[in-house]
Amino acid sequence: MMKMQSWNWQKKTEPRDLVLGETDIPILGDDDVLIQNTYIGLNPVDWKLIVNGHPKWQPGHVPGVDGAGIVVQVGKNMEHIQLSARVCYHTSLINNGSFATHTVVNGNRIMAIPAILSDAAAAAFPCPGLTAWQAFQKLPAIQNKHVLINSAGGSVGYFLAQLLLENGARVFVTASEYHHNDFYNMGVLQVVDYKHTDWKTLIKKAAHGQPFDAVFDTVNGASAAGLMDMLGYYGHIVAIQDRVAENPIRPFTTSVSVHEIALGAFHQFATEKQINQLMQEGERLLQQIGNGKFKQRSLAVADFETLNTHLQEMKDQRSATKYVVKI
Repeated sequence: MMKMQSWNWQKKTEPRDLVLGETDIPILGDDDVLIQNTYIGLNPVDWKLIVNGHPKWQPGHVPGVDGAGIVVQVGKNMEHIQLSARVCYHTSLINNGSFATHTVVNGNRIMAIPAILSDAAAAAFPCPGLTAWQAFQKLPAIQNKHVLINSAGGSVGYFLAQLLLENGARVFVTASEYHHNDFYNMGVLQVVDYKHTDWKTLIKKAAHGQPFDAVFDTVNGASAAGLMDMLGYYGHIVAIQDRVAENPIRPFTTSVSVHEIALGAFHQFATEKQINQLMQEGERLLQQIGNGKFKQRSLAVADFETLNTHLQEMKDQRSATKYVVKI
């Protein structure tokens, strides 16, 4: 039996308490590929699951949703995939994930890394990049629409702002002061610090009192629900973290549409056609990152042996640093 090094979850705990050890590489199913990871992407969802657990996790589970590497083994239905192909992936939360030297992934849920893009950049892409894409896709039309992204300083908001601007939206964002210049440089019309006690008034003034056609919220369901008064008739609220449990707007008034984003759910609930389309869009976006059309947050590279330390830092400091772990 082949062995791998992995960070293992034992119970609901702090990220620093993950245990590094040696485990067996699982036997591949017919639709699986084995990826020898070169880089692992760290995301807020990783530490949240470690702290809160998951109904399907048992002691010894390997967390982590994002990774990149080379294909070293394929199941019998995946023989069309070349060995040594460079790929990146987002894993199902039910299965063992990316916090290991090797990860088993369904071969229909991988994205080819273009030659012009590094493995580190590819590992940083799937969770924030595909989440931003799914959020962007919720709007039926973008051109000249007034759009607000609340708490846009993270990797999802940063990528989403670029997608919206590229497609002609008039974009306003809230973010900490540290990120303001980045957003202005990309073409955002107004950036307001969400810590300001009256940031809503400032944003409305910048939009000349015009209600927003869409609001994207990256905080939580309660935050998203609290922003629905910023929308105009037939507006859209897109909750990227959590969901709006109950629409607070009085029926048959502004008639807003409420959307939720659940990237991880595609593994269980999307059709194969939808999965293939998502992977194709991911590959297209990876190519555009490689050729400079879209930018990622600056990456901080960490060692595999310190993965738990940096994940703990992300939790404790709510750091916007985008860590990738090199193996």
